[in-house]
Amino acid sequence: MSNKVTIHVIAKALNIDSSTVSRALNNSDRVTKKTKELVLKKAKELGYQRNSLASNLRKNKSYTIGVVVPRISRHFFSSAISGIEEMAYSLGYNVIICQSLEELSREESIINNLISNRVDGVLISVSMETEDGAHLKALKQNNVPLVFFDRHCNALLNTSKVSLDDAHAAYEATNYLIGKGNKRIVHFSGPQTLNIYRERLKGYIKALKENNIPFDEDLVLSSRLMELNGKELTKKIIDNNIVIDAIFSANDLAAIGAIKYLKSIGKKIPDEVSVIGFSNEPVSEVIEPSLTTINQFGLKMGKKACELLIRIINGEALKPHEKNEIIKPELILRESTL
Repeated sequence: MSNKVTIHVIAKALNIDSSTVSRALNNSDRVTKKTKELVLKKAKELGYQRNSLASNLRKNKSYTIGVVVPRISRHFFSSAISGIEEMAYSLGYNVIICQSLEELSREESIINNLISNRVDGVLISVSMETEDGAHLKALKQNNVPLVFFDRHCNALLNTSKVSLDDAHAAYEATNYLIGKGNKRIVHFSGPQTLNIYRERLKGYIKALKENNIPFDEDLVLSSRLMELNGKELTKKIIDNNIVIDAIFSANDLAAIGAIKYLKSIGKKIPDEVSVIGFSNEPVSEVIEPSLTTINQFGLKMGKKACELLIRIINGEALKPHEKNEIIKPELILRESTL
């Protein structure tokens, strides 16, 4: 006997027609209860596995969604993926997870592969190199719904998204530093091609203006926000004798790099320089001193984004506010500013 058990194998074993077996396995009303029981018992006995792919293709649905993130290793994205998988599973969907590694070319290839694999929809947080989002337009052309979460693409303004209130988060962080007496606050920013970093810069500037502190563009330094970037930027500030009393970084990794460099040259944190990060990476709580940061609620964002995508896949009518959900941030105070 072939290793692959088909409905024809079951039909032959029971001496009945294969169409009857098919109806029984699909719980059709055209088959008696007794026949269904016989078919199901024999199918289990022979180790029959339903061909879900073929069945789903007949329905023109794969019950699979694609998820694209910059880096799975980042705590925020792994938390978001957990939320996505939890919600997808509860709604009967499978998940394909891909990472762009912050590369546009890789992201383009991933999108093409997801379309080829006939996913029902895509959730994406775009790479640092993504600007016009031309490759994402192929999803619309192939009738594949798209939802952004966290990072989105301004070129596709009408696309649904779930994001943090980044401007307010940055405003709160900067305002808190000012309230502690800091006036020379450096901002480590990411590429301004990405909306989240523009919004975080906007919140930083707003807090300065409201507190009558002149905005100094020399105190805004952009990078890819890796730990090494944080070290290098902090060294550059110190080497150029730029007077600062605080650093607000657009992510935790660069903030941690700053802390490590400041400690290596004997600077006291927060007595001489206060530091705030963004994203609440697990390491931010255990580094010495522990890092004040912004909680982005990755699990919650992932759940909301997945639920929104599946509602769109199912053709549900959405109210305007449901198409763009904004999550409120939380400032977590720790030793680097206390």
